[in-house]
Amino acid sequence: MKKNIKNIFVILVYIFLIISCKKEIRKDNPDIVTTIFPLYDFVKEVGKEKVNVSMILPPGVEAHSFEPTPKDIIKINESSMFIYIGKDMEPWADDIIKSTKNDKIVVIEIIKRIEDLIISHEDEEEDHEEDKHHSGKDPHIWLDFEIDQKIVSIIAEELSKIDPSNKDFYLKNAEDYNLKLKELDDKYKEVISKCELKTIMYGGHFAFGYLAKRYGLNHISPYSGFTPNSEPTPQKIIELIENIKKHKIEYLFYEELLEPKVAKVISSSTGVKLELLHAAHNLTKDEFSNKITFLSIMYDNLEKLKKGLKYKE
Repeated sequence: MKKNIKNIFVILVYIFLIISCKKEIRKDNPDIVTTIFPLYDFVKEVGKEKVNVSMILPPGVEAHSFEPTPKDIIKINESSMFIYIGKDMEPWADDIIKSTKNDKIVVIEIIKRIEDLIISHEDEEEDHEEDKHHSGKDPHIWLDFEIDQKIVSIIAEELSKIDPSNKDFYLKNAEDYNLKLKELDDKYKEVISKCELKTIMYGGHFAFGYLAKRYGLNHISPYSGFTPNSEPTPQKIIELIENIKKHKIEYLFYEELLEPKVAKVISSSTGVKLELLHAAHNLTKDEFSNKITFLSIMYDNLEKLKKGLKYKE
């Protein structure tokens, strides 16, 4: 009996030591804090087990209306690196950065790092009539998969600077993931080129401007802004309904994490079917638990666009 107790004690000590070692190894990894899901997923793909990555945005929370808690601010302050899109996406970030006491934290504002690339992509389709109806600066740059490849490369470069011993690991992971993003980009080009319709009818706040421009699509939404604070005018709703009837549209898309009230009104007026087009700002709790990825969301979107835009093989 005493021998059995001794054996159990030895096993428990052994397990404790293993867990302690793993925790210690984990603790030594750089702590990376991101704001929205695409950045979180990109860091996961590049850093894998070599980094501790977290997302400030809790699952199920709409990105534009999010306000950080004191706990979030402390988490950012104690991190090795903080990555966000820019002031149009996270207007609260600048104040947190200015108030941080950690002079070693690496802060990456993505939009500032790739301004030239963004400008070149914005200029490509300046003549899209629908774009003129939208006010404000569009921060949804991650919905252009060529821009994503640049973001991934920046993440790899910055991780290599703070953790040079794993530089080759980060750069190789970024290279592999960028190949997947290139395959996604090519697949969108192929599919959209075979679609009969070239206009996305959207019943929510339109986040897909960069995607639409890249693949030669137009888009119509009753909203004039990119955030949930903007409201559609009755005239814009009527215009969308008329366009749906005129072009015999079968699917109307709506946004994630918000009740599609306007889309439902339009659907009841026209009989059009509703379909979620996921901009990947954030995930639901179930999606997060099921380890949904940015790539899987975008491939699922493509299948929905095939239906909505009448794909012809």
